[in-house]
Amino acid sequence: MTRSCCTKASRPAIRTLRGWAICLLKEAGAIRESEKHGWMQDRADPDARERAFDLTRFDNPQRFSPEEALAELRDVLASIGDICPDCSEH
Repeated sequence: MTRSCCTKASRPAIRTLRGWAICLLKEAGAIRESEKHGWMQDRADPDARERAFDLTRFDNPQRFSPEEALAELRDVLASIGDICPDCSEH
């Protein structure tokens, strides 16, 4: 898997643990951005979620423990739905 926004070289640009978790989930294919409105959407792909958790276990942000990184990944997943709120209003 090619690492993009979460590589060690680019990590300084990601200032929060939440931003890192979103980046990692997007990279693993567990979430995607709504094309029309930009909301994050859960892809409900168990394999992609497992890839994200595997990546976190072996390569978490330096300032945070693996437990903190895993907890943030779970929190982000719990906060994202599978539909775009703006698209569902129409």
